[in-house]
Amino acid sequence: MPRLDNLWDDATAAGMGEPELLLYRSNLLGSDKRVTNYGGGNTSAKVIETDPLTGQPAEVLWVKGSGGDIGSMKLDGFATLYMDRLHALKSRYRGVEHEDEMVGLLPHCTFGLNPRAASIDTPLHAYVPRAHVDHVHSDAIIAIAASDNSKALTEEIFGSEIGWLPWKRPGFELGLWLEDFARTNPQARGCVLESHGLFTWGDDAKSCYETTLEIINRATEWLEARTTGPAFGGEVRTPLPPEERRRIAARLMPAIRGLISGARHMIGHFDDQPAVLEFTGSARLDELAALGTSCPDHFLRTKIRPLVLEADADPEPAIEAYRAEYAAYYDRCRREGSPAMRDPNAVVYLIPGVGMITFAQDKATARISGEFYVNAINVMRGASAIGNYQGLPEQEAFDIEYWQLEEAKLQRMPKPKSLAGRIAIITGGAGGIGMATAERYLAEGACVMLADIDGLDAAVQGLSARFGVDVVRGTRMDVISEDAVAAAYETMAVEFGGVDIVVSNAGIASSAAVEDTTLELWNRNIAILSTGYFLVSREAFRLLKRQGIGGSIVFVASKNGLAASPGASAYCTAKASEIHLARCLALEGAADGIRVNVVNPDAVLRGSRIWQGEWLDQRASTYKTDKDGLEEMYRQRSLLKRSVLPEDIAEANYFFAADVSAKSTGNILNVDAGNVQSFTR
Repeated sequence: MPRLDNLWDDATAAGMGEPELLLYRSNLLGSDKRVTNYGGGNTSAKVIETDPLTGQPAEVLWVKGSGGDIGSMKLDGFATLYMDRLHALKSRYRGVEHEDEMVGLLPHCTFGLNPRAASIDTPLHAYVPRAHVDHVHSDAIIAIAASDNSKALTEEIFGSEIGWLPWKRPGFELGLWLEDFARTNPQARGCVLESHGLFTWGDDAKSCYETTLEIINRATEWLEARTTGPAFGGEVRTPLPPEERRRIAARLMPAIRGLISGARHMIGHFDDQPAVLEFTGSARLDELAALGTSCPDHFLRTKIRPLVLEADADPEPAIEAYRAEYAAYYDRCRREGSPAMRDPNAVVYLIPGVGMITFAQDKATARISGEFYVNAINVMRGASAIGNYQGLPEQEAFDIEYWQLEEAKLQRMPKPKSLAGRIAIITGGAGGIGMATAERYLAEGACVMLADIDGLDAAVQGLSARFGVDVVRGTRMDVISEDAVAAAYETMAVEFGGVDIVVSNAGIASSAAVEDTTLELWNRNIAILSTGYFLVSREAFRLLKRQGIGGSIVFVASKNGLAASPGASAYCTAKASEIHLARCLALEGAADGIRVNVVNPDAVLRGSRIWQGEWLDQRASTYKTDKDGLEEMYRQRSLLKRSVLPEDIAEANYFFAADVSAKSTGNILNVDAGNVQSFTR
């Protein structure tokens, strides 16, 4: 494995104050997942600040706040606390049985009215008698820390430079242990915490950073020199070809998602990188997977242990067995006052020969959970090569998972948005109505797959820049191609885990007197606006029924499906076909919780691609006006005398996708500013 490079640039650091140097160091360390995983680790610096109350110098601890990520955080991600008050806390400490109450006293140490909450790791940084402290979760270090002979290995590799402390849950007591070690071993440059990670320290930001890199690189070199032979007992299951792996994932993920989406819909992530395939195809897969993870950060993201599934087996019995085992684990380990049992389903699913699937309440968390388990795989590989890997003891794991402080953090999380955990596909997604609908869904927490035949790259890039790359995907799909439609749903299943919302919005428009309407023009309207909607819906029904958790299909039809227009017989007839297809599907889908509704726009000129080129010219000619006058003509024709915009259609599409319309199916919602000819009754 390549060594960590020293990325420190003196020119960049020149002129920075201590807080800025701390941030610079933190971002450098967090930029490489070999140093620490997302959200893992802490960094700190003890800085002399001017006390706003006394005007006198005061020593202040700057330390990563609760829930932050050192790779992406900004200065406002640090908590700031008076060091003299942190030391004063020692007099209030009543012993390890009461250490959790110390977290409630940390806000009383806040410097400068900083609203950033301090984390439970604060005492570990505060009490080390050095100005700069790093705490990271390098795979190489944890491999040593998670070995059954980790103390002896640490001494062999680092001598007296790096100390070792036995497993202890992070908190006030461990902070006192670390302080005692650092004071009684002044020559030490850091300490390995059993089954946890690495602490290093220094007198300035640069030297602390360089020490962290040096120690990790030395551990990596030592491990590599002693790692011989095949990992995990060797390969017993050869990985399937890539396309076969994706096909199996596309079949399994919706089935699993349906089984585990109880109180909340879950989002999936698929990973078949070499490290995952090596582990899932190994002789020791079942043995090591059952041990769970060691590092608390890994464990909190991946649960007590993963679930191993066979690619060709029905996942339901294994998932039910996992739930029962999890409930038994909860009953064995629960303490008086423990929070109620949470979701008993696995987070990580390992499929030999195929890869790893992770599920969480949002896409980013599902992806990050997978990254954490890859870290755990790397740890198990290293630890197994130099000794016997050991996961956290079951009771310790439970006490972390159901820690009252962790429960309090979960309770502080904001209420989920209305479409959180939902997956939507929008055909014609790169056009005006499609993009407006995507923006509305993304703003409410959904994951979105845009399907279109052109304009996708710019549309996906624009939405990703606003809402994040995790939640937006694009697929080129011609709605009249059975293969293209099936491939799009397969891609969505692999990328997100399934589907909940289908917006059929792909469209064309044509205008011609009936005697001038060619068979080709007639067939093209029917193909895209009727057959295309059928193909998209048929594939949706197949996937939605495989999931078994219901769903919503929305047809973006047209006022012309209810009210005839001159010179547009092919278009109007195809749109009428759409509306009747929706009625039929509403009947068929109801028993499976699949709702089907119609939104009828009219005259959505702005941002709409069908109003570009010939269609605009043709409609202007039909109504004997010019391009500039057409929108005004439509506005004046409406009862409300208002223009209809893509955002108006998006709002209707949101209504039918969200739970606020959970009791509505087979409906038509006109968004046309009022047109008496298209009144449904």
